[in-house]
Amino acid sequence: MNENPPSGCPMHAAAADKEWHGAQMDFSNAMSYGDYLGLNQILQAQHPLSPNHNEMLFIIQHQTSELWMKLMLHEMRAVRTHLRADDLPPAFKMLARVARIMDQLVHAWDVLATMTPPEYTAIRPYLGASSGFQSYQYREIEFILGNKNGALLNVHATTPEFPLLQEALNTPSIYDEAIRLLARNGLPISAERLNADPSLPTVADESVQNAWLEVYRDPTRYWALYELAEKLVDMETAFRFWRFRHVTTVERIIGFKTGTGGTAGVSYLRKMLDVVLFPELFALRTAL
Repeated sequence: MNENPPSGCPMHAAAADKEWHGAQMDFSNAMSYGDYLGLNQILQAQHPLSPNHNEMLFIIQHQTSELWMKLMLHEMRAVRTHLRADDLPPAFKMLARVARIMDQLVHAWDVLATMTPPEYTAIRPYLGASSGFQSYQYREIEFILGNKNGALLNVHATTPEFPLLQEALNTPSIYDEAIRLLARNGLPISAERLNADPSLPTVADESVQNAWLEVYRDPTRYWALYELAEKLVDMETAFRFWRFRHVTTVERIIGFKTGTGGTAGVSYLRKMLDVVLFPELFALRTAL
C-alpha cells in the first residue's frame, strides 16, 4: 500500500498551500499588509454617483492626488521647521522629495487625460458644485509656499479645516524662513521684508535679490545657501509643471466651460500660471 498521497490529492494540495517559500500565511493574530495600510477603508472610499464607467477614474485620480498632497504637506512643514533651526541637510532632502512628488502628480494628469469630453459630460451633472478649487490641502500648499490670499479662506469657512488654514495663512512661509536664514548668515535684508505680514503674498524685495546675488556670485563661500536656493527653484519649477499640466488637461476635456465650483475654468487656471512663488530667485538669473 502506498502511504504517500498522490501529488494530485486535494489534502496534499491543501497542506502545500499552507506554506509558500517561508511566507507567513496566517494573520488571525498578527497585523497584515492590509491592516497596516488601512486598505479596507481606502479601497471602499470610492462611491460613484453616476452610472458611467469612467467616474471611477475621476474619483481615484483626485483621491490619489490628495494622498500625495498630504505627503507634500508633511514634508514641507518639516522643511520649514528645519530652516528655522538652521538644520539644512534634512531640509534639502525633503525639498527634493517634494519636487519628485510634484513630478508624480504631473504624470497623473496623463491618466485623467484619457477621459474624453463626452465621458466627462456624462458624469459632470453628478458632481454638483464640488471642485478641486475647494481642496483645503492644495490651499495649504499654496499658503506654505507663500501664495497667500486671505479671501480664499471663505471657501472653507464652514469646514472643520478652517482653523488649520487660518493658521497656515498667518504662519511664515518656507520662503519667509529662507529669507530669515539669509539674514542670520550676515546678508543684509531690509527690516521691512523681515517684518512683513506673513498673511500677505510674497512681494519681490531688492534687498533679498541682492542677498541671493551675493550667494550666487560666491557659491563656495555660501554653499549651503546656494544649494537651498537651487532646491527651492527645483521645487517651484516642478510646481509650475504641475499647474501647466492641470490647465492643459482641463482644456482638453472641458474646453473653456465654467468650472463646477464656479470659477472661470481654464481662464482662471491660466492666470495662476503667472504666479511666481520665489520671485528674486528667478529674477537674479537675468541680473547675473
